[in-house]
Amino acid sequence: MLNLTPLIGKLFSWGSHDIGIDLGTANTLVFVRDKGIVLNEPSVVAIYKKSRKVRAVGLEAKKMLGRTPDNIAALRPMKDGVIADFEVTEAMLRYFMRKVCGHQRFVPPRVVIAVPSGITEVERRAVKESAIRAGAREVLLLQEPMAAAIGVGLPIDEPAASMIVDIGGGTTEVAIISLSGMVFTKSLRVGGDQMDLAIINHLKKKYNLLIGERMAENIKIAIGSAMPLDEEVELEVKGRGTITGLPQTVTVSSIEVREALLDALNEIVEVIHQALDKCPPELAADLVDRGIVLAGGGALVRNLDRKISEDSRLPVIIAENPLKAVANGTGAVLQNLSFWLKEEY
Repeated sequence: MLNLTPLIGKLFSWGSHDIGIDLGTANTLVFVRDKGIVLNEPSVVAIYKKSRKVRAVGLEAKKMLGRTPDNIAALRPMKDGVIADFEVTEAMLRYFMRKVCGHQRFVPPRVVIAVPSGITEVERRAVKESAIRAGAREVLLLQEPMAAAIGVGLPIDEPAASMIVDIGGGTTEVAIISLSGMVFTKSLRVGGDQMDLAIINHLKKKYNLLIGERMAENIKIAIGSAMPLDEEVELEVKGRGTITGLPQTVTVSSIEVREALLDALNEIVEVIHQALDKCPPELAADLVDRGIVLAGGGALVRNLDRKISEDSRLPVIIAENPLKAVANGTGAVLQNLSFWLKEEY
């Protein structure tokens, strides 16, 4: 009897895109097999409040944050790395998947989605169901620290320790990996969003100035740091006065922004300490030479690598493309998807 299985497999492969998704709190990146990262847009959706109909997604929706009329809401459906709004996340996934795959596909795509290591079983099901309802044929959930480690090129399959710290928008993922398994992993729900909130609260308390999320992020990127800079700088910040209710401008220094970020950064350092404390002596010795690799947008906070290095007494390396590490990791997994589908990491 003729065996049609290989032919059917080839037909399915030809008719669909395998895609990897870094479904982040702040940004969503999509990797298409054999093409690389083809989409990088904010995880924001604008909807009409009454009908819940989608008005805009991604870059267009982010421009609307804090600027929408009463009948439209610009939402970030991901919170702390997990789904906060099931319906809106599904709409966002559908939009991104259609954008990269096109409307006319012979077979729905197989999808690898990176998720925080600390999410619950209920949250895992929510992510899977959202992707399937959005049009995925098959879904593999890959833990973010494993995806980041693969994405930055760490030798995860060797019998030696590799340590990754992935600082995203909603979570920080810390993991020590050996022989393709995680010796230690912890997901801390502190990331770029919490840093932005700390800046918002600082300006409100010190200057009676209200600013939005976008402005706080701009301040963090422009003058934020984890340790003193060679030359401290200042930035003019515009917002609304809480007392007068009128537009107001203040001058903010990099020193006070650093102080505002201190609590969030110290929480990240503390989790790194916990990981090193739990690490077996043989693997800890490997880290003396290999050090710690930083990935995610938070890795770009000035002098954070220096702060972690001084605190841990280990070398700290910032990944070459920290913002793309997780997405690149999902892409690497797509190359051998059948193997990874046997067991989720």
